[in-house]
Amino acid sequence: MTDAPPPFELLPGAGRSPVLLHVPHSAREIPDAVRAGIVPAGEELARELDHITDAYTDRIAEEAAELAGVTPWRFVNRLSRLVVDPERFPDEREEMLAVGMGAVYTRTTHGDVLRPDDVDAAPLVERYFEPYARAMTRAVADRLEAAGRAVIIDVHSYPSRRLPYELHGEGPRPAVCLGTDSFHTPPALLDAAREAFGETQLDTPFSGTYVPLEFHGKRPEVSALMVEIRRDTYMTEPGGPAGPGLERLAAALADLVDAVSR
Repeated sequence: MTDAPPPFELLPGAGRSPVLLHVPHSAREIPDAVRAGIVPAGEELARELDHITDAYTDRIAEEAAELAGVTPWRFVNRLSRLVVDPERFPDEREEMLAVGMGAVYTRTTHGDVLRPDDVDAAPLVERYFEPYARAMTRAVADRLEAAGRAVIIDVHSYPSRRLPYELHGEGPRPAVCLGTDSFHTPPALLDAAREAFGETQLDTPFSGTYVPLEFHGKRPEVSALMVEIRRDTYMTEPGGPAGPGLERLAAALADLVDAVSR
């Protein structure tokens, strides 16, 4: 037996809900076997986790689910993105490889060594990335079967000040950035998000959405939106306590869930 948490968890919502809240980056847990291959340790690793973790986004999603009139489903990563990043491409398609942050990171948020450049990423991809991708694909397929459509809302956060790893961080940093996809983000979903959150901008400083590859660009019944919340609106940066803004944002997310569940 092991006390290690599961790598990810699907938390059920209402049977008729089309909504899947996806929380990929909220955890700090790193299995010992994976930690052994990571160069930073102690306070240095803790500080990197402060910068890279979307702290409390699992709580925001949980409270939103409790507040929503129709309970959404939640898919939550229980391991740090320093293990693998489930939202990256695991191959040369991933633009973040330019800064050592593909599916398996080799560099930190500040460009320092996280893993050796010649690390064999394949075992981590096989052990953690591929099962995650399969499980998300099944979760979306289940919503399609149950509700006739699926709405993936990616719940993220980002720092108020640009970190060195950001490829496109020169633009505005709104309270809420809405990441979109030309195929999977319909106008009605954007309108609902703007109504729920208030101050928003599109695709700055981060862009795009997460859709499992089986459906990407193929199934318009799968809609998707990335919600990037600026961290100073709900917590002390980096890695500090949550503040009262968390409840306000959870309520706004619940409003979005309700608007797209009708």
